Amino acid sequence: MPPKAAKGKEAPAERPILGRFSSHLKIGIVGLPNVGKSTLFNTLTKMSIPAENFPFCTIEPNEARVNIPDERFEWLCQLYKPKNESLNLKLFPLQFLFYMLSSVDALEASAFLQIHDIAGLVRGAHQGQGLGNNFLSHIRAVDGIFHVLRAFEDPDIIHVDDAVDPVRDLETISAELRLKDIEFMEKKIEDLEKSMKRSNDKQLKIEHECCQKVKAWLEDEKDVRLGDWKLADVEILNTFQLLTAKPVVYLVNMNEKDYQRKKNKFLPKIHAWVQEHGGEQIIPFSCALETNLADMPPDEALKYCEENKVQSALPKIIKTGFSAINLIYFFTAGPDEVKCWQIRRQTKAPQAAGTIHTDFERGFICAEVMKFEDLKELGSESAVKAAGKYKQEGKTYVVQDGDIIFFKFNVSGGGKK
Repeated sequence: MPPKAAKGKEAPAERPILGRFSSHLKIGIVGLPNVGKSTLFNTLTKMSIPAENFPFCTIEPNEARVNIPDERFEWLCQLYKPKNESLNLKLFPLQFLFYMLSSVDALEASAFLQIHDIAGLVRGAHQGQGLGNNFLSHIRAVDGIFHVLRAFEDPDIIHVDDAVDPVRDLETISAELRLKDIEFMEKKIEDLEKSMKRSNDKQLKIEHECCQKVKAWLEDEKDVRLGDWKLADVEILNTFQLLTAKPVVYLVNMNEKDYQRKKNKFLPKIHAWVQEHGGEQIIPFSCALETNLADMPPDEALKYCEENKVQSALPKIIKTGFSAINLIYFFTAGPDEVKCWQIRRQTKAPQAAGTIHTDFERGFICAEVMKFEDLKELGSESAVKAAGKYKQEGKTYVVQDGDIIFFKFNVSGGGKK
């Protein structure tokens, strides 16, 4: 039987999230030309994408999936020793391997981050400068942004504005995205006003008022994602996919020496600018170091990091990007397999079950849930149950990152699982 809902209690109100409600979201690498975007993409994906010393070497957005590194997965494999142990994660500490599910014909992957390498933007992109219209449309197609900033000086690598100034670059990119959004909102308002002359539909008036608010917000040089929007506004905004509504992670590309000593003359100014514009996460990294490490055998790369007291920033970049676009994942674990299933944050139990199979959602009865932290602390499922920390949750339960779940369902012609 499903757990009974407590009388008079409702699920707590959740702040609505801007963006698509999907488990298949993607993040784009954005920045001016020659700041290290494609080199970063190469090291993240180990794909041979051109990274030449001239603007716009990436014309079409390159795409790849990067697996999410997670020690919890390895620990669960060691605990349950699944039948697929020949594909165990422990052989590849920074990447998940693929698992063949006995009940599914296709090869299933672990949680992954889908990354798009988008060509460089320049000032005037919203008006079509530097192939800007194409590139802005590529940004519209992603759900979040890795904003790469150049914080290194190298006379052999040209800068589109002739001098290295990451704060100026921040202003350039941010302004171009806002101007494109303003242009979009102006056209939307014009279309709504034409429709309102032909119809008395109240929804048109609601949308028009929302669009006016958003346009005024943008004209005040503020990005849409930083606004405190009501649920009704968010529902409208999510149909637009505005460029400044997308979450941003700032990646500061510096030379290896600065990265090693954790100091860079541009960092304080970058930090100050970001704090004044939403305070989103900043991750310093070094394309030069990551390229060197990627070219070394794993044992040599490990030795190099130990000797120079550095570590790759790629795992942090991947995990931060995954979280920034509001993705999480839960585990299913047992002697047959250990697997993670990615979902959008704020997904409820039936819809999470549906990521495994549509029958799980259609015939949902309940979700038996234990927290990874409880399992690791207590050591076994039986110990978790004995401690009263193995919970039975119903349809309103919002799945949390790292939950270990066993779903019960019942559909016509099928049994329970």
